[in-house]
Amino acid sequence: MTAKEYIAARPGAGSKKFVGPHVSASGGVENAIINANNVGASAFALYTRNQRQWNHKPLEEESITRFHQLLKDYGYSTKHILPHASYLINLGNPDPIMRKKSNQAFLDELQRCEVLGLEMLNFHPGSHLGKVSPEDCLAIIADEMNALIQQTNKVKLVLENTAGQGTNMGFRFEHLATIIEKIDHKERVGVCIDTAHTLAAGYEIRTPEGYGAMWNAFDKIIGANYLVGIHLNDSKKELGTHVDRHAPVGDGVMGMNLFEMVMNDSRLNNLPLILETPDESLWPAEIRQLFTLLQP
Repeated sequence: MTAKEYIAARPGAGSKKFVGPHVSASGGVENAIINANNVGASAFALYTRNQRQWNHKPLEEESITRFHQLLKDYGYSTKHILPHASYLINLGNPDPIMRKKSNQAFLDELQRCEVLGLEMLNFHPGSHLGKVSPEDCLAIIADEMNALIQQTNKVKLVLENTAGQGTNMGFRFEHLATIIEKIDHKERVGVCIDTAHTLAAGYEIRTPEGYGAMWNAFDKIIGANYLVGIHLNDSKKELGTHVDRHAPVGDGVMGMNLFEMVMNDSRLNNLPLILETPDESLWPAEIRQLFTLLQP
């Protein structure tokens, strides 16, 4: 099949919504593209390196070349690919030694995105670990981001909102706005909103009124221009619990109304809508189900 034929065969072809899961890149980053296509994804996320380890050997030239070629062969646009950084990284770590380790790991991931031609790298802002104030932690995160931006080119550092579990920062829009305010080159920053995290953080998004109020708050506090992606997840945990537990689409506490609102929200057109739902065997069905929610 040609790239055009692959695109035409995917669920939602011709629509302005781009949906897909966080797929495996096991055996080489290029395999993520094949895995995304196999489940009918029009967008996808991946790790560019093993997210459970600190140190990695550089990407092989053959793998880089193959990645670029497969993007063309399968018709994927880099604006619909949202790589995720390792969960080991904590740019807000109060321990300078561990913070440097996080900085170096993040720098490596940004550089991997650069050589792969990817435009964004999503990450959780960081945690204060109970050793500094939340305000100081936000300032530390911004300082680290400024340093990373100075050492790289073009790739956006995408802040993901969190559920607020433990000492994690980023569960209030004000946290993200404070970080962005301190960034020197704001064109290098974006925001990804995770629906499960948003509910767990205390934003009621399951009703039309609550959903609209959340986006109004996002625009007022952060700015709609910073939104670059969505993690589209159901949640096992209720409103305001600050517990991060994803569920398959329609199998958690969200209800299908939230997913219908997302799929028909023109503000989210042409953004990567990434499923991080836990059962990968359901991904093809979840993608198809989401596209059935599109209204004419």
